[in-house]
Amino acid sequence: MAKYREHTTPLNTIKRIMRQKGITQRGLVPLIGSPSLVSQMLSGKREITMPMARALHKHLGIPAEVLLQEPGTDIQESGEDANWTRFPFKAMAKFKWISRVPKSEEQAKAVMEDLIRRAGKAETASSDLFRKNDQTRINAKMNPYALQAWCWQVMATANEMQLAAEYAHGTVTMDFLRQIAQLSWFEDGPRRTKALLEDRGIPLIILPHLPRTYLDGAVLKLDDGRPVIGLTLRYDRIDNFWFCLLHELAHVGLHLEGGESDAFIDDLNLRNEAEDDDQNLETQADAWAEEALIPHAIWKEHDVRAYPTALGIINLANTLHIHPAIVAGRIRFEQKNYRLFTQFVGTGQIRSQFDATDS
Repeated sequence: MAKYREHTTPLNTIKRIMRQKGITQRGLVPLIGSPSLVSQMLSGKREITMPMARALHKHLGIPAEVLLQEPGTDIQESGEDANWTRFPFKAMAKFKWISRVPKSEEQAKAVMEDLIRRAGKAETASSDLFRKNDQTRINAKMNPYALQAWCWQVMATANEMQLAAEYAHGTVTMDFLRQIAQLSWFEDGPRRTKALLEDRGIPLIILPHLPRTYLDGAVLKLDDGRPVIGLTLRYDRIDNFWFCLLHELAHVGLHLEGGESDAFIDDLNLRNEAEDDDQNLETQADAWAEEALIPHAIWKEHDVRAYPTALGIINLANTLHIHPAIVAGRIRFEQKNYRLFTQFVGTGQIRSQFDATDS
């Protein structure tokens, strides 16, 4: 029998087994009852009932305890209530997210309840943000309390921003991503991008990562349905910033609006370990980001891919009207050699653009 990880969710387990067995959504109809019921269950709009669980357990071999798991139980320990004192208050106070470190569990609970309130409401903040599954890139050593705190702070910061524009469904397209990519051409491109996104009703929040979050970025859905992009800039490089930003925006256009999840959490170091699975939502977001930055048709034919040189990097960047760091970053990633072309990737040139407004 397949071995299931301790931290998982019923829907992600079902989807993983479907992929492994080559079962389509239509293939679940005989088990669940109708196409609409299957669609509602897989989108999370309908709870898994006991008859559904019995059928899925019998025919797909999914353990009953996974199928009948209560929502949110995997962000607690052994079914116990959250231990409020385990949140990383010292780091949160260091970053001035809170005014002081609480001295008791009662104070800790009050601090976190205030943060949750600012983030929207508990149901929104603690939905699927922190679950480890096959459709998101979360490090196995991740501290769920630290990750929760970071996500809530992103949401709280976004809620407190006064944006003039409302977010419109369908804003994030491939053309929109390419427009964003070409802002990398400018020295102040990151700041210009932040302003452009806010003009489209999408807050871009830059927050440092907390200890043991192993986090590059996330896209979250606020209580009013707006997407918010959070970035940590833990690798303060030009190439990393643009890929991470476009990866998260791709999740908005491809997945967030489609209801696949209300949140995507990304440790992009795990991209090196990912399987080539076109059905994986992270792989799809990678592909969109790569296409927007350097179109595949151009990349596969350009000499710089096979024979990378400094002049070739500059020439392709000029042709595409993007920063040379993006070309150098693609070469470094594909060759798995991060000592190449360090002079191009722009180490230490991103965070300084946001320190004045997002420190």
